Amino acid sequence: MSHRDSSYSYRSTSPPVSPTLSPLASPLKAHAENSQRQEQRLSANAKRQKYLWRLLKFKQMDFEYAFWQMIYLFISPQKVYRNFQYRKNTKDQWARDDPAFLVLLSFWLLMSSVGFFVVLGLAWHEFIKFLLWMVFVDCIGVGLLVAIILWFFTNRYMLIAPPRGQDVEWAYAFDVHLNAYFPLVMILHLFQLPFLNTVIIDGGFFGRIFGNTLWLLAISYYIYITFLGYSALPFLKNTRTMLFPVTAVLVIYLLSLILSWNFSQGLRDFYKYRVF
Repeated sequence: MSHRDSSYSYRSTSPPVSPTLSPLASPLKAHAENSQRQEQRLSANAKRQKYLWRLLKFKQMDFEYAFWQMIYLFISPQKVYRNFQYRKNTKDQWARDDPAFLVLLSFWLLMSSVGFFVVLGLAWHEFIKFLLWMVFVDCIGVGLLVAIILWFFTNRYMLIAPPRGQDVEWAYAFDVHLNAYFPLVMILHLFQLPFLNTVIIDGGFFGRIFGNTLWLLAISYYIYITFLGYSALPFLKNTRTMLFPVTAVLVIYLLSLILSWNFSQGLRDFYKYRVF
């Protein structure tokens, strides 16, 4: 055997040296991941404090932009979420850093509460109680619960593996709820209110069709805008499953027409029971 062959045989039988055999690699990697998570938590706390602090400074809120978002949630909600993507590229966060949208939504809740104050014949103390329920329970309280459930569900089951250090921000999940809640309020409260007693409740079968159809549109639109919010995140998979509840809503709508359920009358009775 030649010297060249002998050298080749020796090199080919030598075990490869792996760079992962270093005992320091694993602790260093774990330390880096812990540092990254701690930095993300600090950043999230700073963003939350900034958001809450701006609630006290009306002059710094961009109400014009928030009003634009409200209009486009009806006209073209996809454009609203394209702006969320732009915020991620410019400010490195998906959630809003300006509470102007929440403030404007509270204003519309005030207007709808005034409408129910007239239609239901509430006293002034009942009106205050009704308004507090609307803002802090129906909007914010239920919104917090929905945001927590979807935030947990999407981060647990819908992240693309590997997640690449990205996850769904809880504040973004709450923003998605607010986006979807605004059209629902406008349809079921402000638009429905003039027809509530005369047409929907006292209008018989056709009034029930009209009122329940508004409920079908409002809830389906809530689900659709929620779907758009999570499908805008590039690191989530199977977001179309969020549209499945629309089928159940449609089935309940058909059953309501057959069994003479009037959702609007139930809403009116519930509101009366809650404040009386």
